[in-house]
Amino acid sequence: MAEAAAHSSNSAVDGGGGSVQNDYPTIDPTSFDVVLCGTGLPESVLAAACAAAGKTVLHVDPSPFYGSLYSSIPLSSLASFLSPEASPPTSSAAAAASDSRTVVVDLHRRSVYSDVETSGAAPEPARRFTIDLVGPRVLYCADEAVDLLLRSGGSHHVEFKSVEGGSLLYWEGCLYPVPDSRQAIFKDTTLKLKEKNILFRFFKLVQAHIAAASASADETREGDASAKIPEEDLDLPFVEFLKKQGLPPKMRAVVLYAIAMADYDQDGADPCEKLITTMEGIQTIALYSSSIGRFANAEGAFIYPMYGHGELPQAFCRCAAVKGALYVLRMPVAAVLMDEEKKHFVGARLASGQDILCQQLIFDQSYKIPTLDVPFDGSDSHFPRKVARGVCIISKSVKQGSSNVLVIFPPKSLEEQQVTAVRLLQLSSNLAVCPPGMFMSYLSTPCTDVSAGKQCIKKAIDALFSPQASDGSEGHLETASESTGDVKPTLIWSCVYVQDITQEKNQGTSLLSCPMPDEYLDYRNVLGSTKKLFASIYPDEEFLPKKSAPVYADDDSDSAE
Repeated sequence: MAEAAAHSSNSAVDGGGGSVQNDYPTIDPTSFDVVLCGTGLPESVLAAACAAAGKTVLHVDPSPFYGSLYSSIPLSSLASFLSPEASPPTSSAAAAASDSRTVVVDLHRRSVYSDVETSGAAPEPARRFTIDLVGPRVLYCADEAVDLLLRSGGSHHVEFKSVEGGSLLYWEGCLYPVPDSRQAIFKDTTLKLKEKNILFRFFKLVQAHIAAASASADETREGDASAKIPEEDLDLPFVEFLKKQGLPPKMRAVVLYAIAMADYDQDGADPCEKLITTMEGIQTIALYSSSIGRFANAEGAFIYPMYGHGELPQAFCRCAAVKGALYVLRMPVAAVLMDEEKKHFVGARLASGQDILCQQLIFDQSYKIPTLDVPFDGSDSHFPRKVARGVCIISKSVKQGSSNVLVIFPPKSLEEQQVTAVRLLQLSSNLAVCPPGMFMSYLSTPCTDVSAGKQCIKKAIDALFSPQASDGSEGHLETASESTGDVKPTLIWSCVYVQDITQEKNQGTSLLSCPMPDEYLDYRNVLGSTKKLFASIYPDEEFLPKKSAPVYADDDSDSAE
């Protein structure tokens, strides 16, 4: 089957321009345990997990490239991807006669992106700029996405670089370095001695709790129970715990939004419905702390994939193909097949007209799924309805001497009405996403109102970048670590848009839907939902066991590259 996978994949990729019906390959066999449509990260991880569990897998994608909603695409393709033209119904969907007991249910695609607004002229050649649809997004060195790559063998198909410039906090019109470790606190010249002592004491308390909790979880080790933070404090809103520890407003903003990664206003006069607890905050701090120094060649807590996040789905797809999964690109699924008597789904009809039978049919969120397409009511507080995103091309780094930098705008730092944090991730040419001498910047903020979300993104862009002026003059950005104002980077091109976050309600049927890109900075929630999906399908199978990874002679799990 591995040979068939390679043959079908090549047929899809090497077919040249837009495929016509006669270009579609015939798939053999015609029955699989699992059929997945869309090669986004959740679908690709599921394909690798199912293949590792010994299941037969067919993985198709209507696009000529991997990644689906998690793709990295050329700048020249961005406009058509964000605002696709409505595709006519596939005439081949009804070409093949079906069993008299089988009902054919047509599928439709949903528009995920809206309110696209572009400014400036894209530099040429545009193909040298790669756009991540999920940006801004990073991986913690110690998070589960990295562990899955190592366990599955996917780490041999993707290379990473550090976000070596660390994090900056936008506070009162200036950029301040985020003191995220004892060493960083000691080196930070913008902190007063009293602030340093408060932060030292806080991090010492948290690290002692993390060590004690870790020892308690390990039956072979003895922990100091007295070092644990009391349960009543763990259940408190994290901001209240920080106040109890004496952290002033700026230091609370550092911990809440730049380290614990809270999205919503935690410290405002009006209580926020999405307050994080002390326990939740400490869990993220523990992940953050354990990420620093995990890899010998990685500076800081975060890493980023070379060539963009679209490399991650490809890495897992390669792992699945090694285990026998069959891959066909440029192959839309036109309809699903349902057994009229048993009232459950039994397969898919491809755009070629071929019927494929399967036990499990899984789609990405760009498909409206029959019986599962329930309007999302926002009742789950972890999933705001929308996320506003921005992509910029700029002339220089926001932090002198640094290539890749994360900037956090806490709530109310841009305007009084700002109720969510805005995050900006700057990337350089050392990640092969843009030409030398230019930088890519990604921004995002969760929102329920399109206008308010886009306004926050634009305010952040205006705060850090200067528009191109005919006289060549540039504005100034105050950097707290510098004695004088630094020249703002020039904004060459930008695109601001809104992505819907639609949550299908899977109900344990044979037809399931994967999670779509969310508003968070990492993949923890996406992968958590993906693991639950796999457990609902195969409750007795282990999710990507370490023994599933191919053995490579140059295996080196201590390197970020």
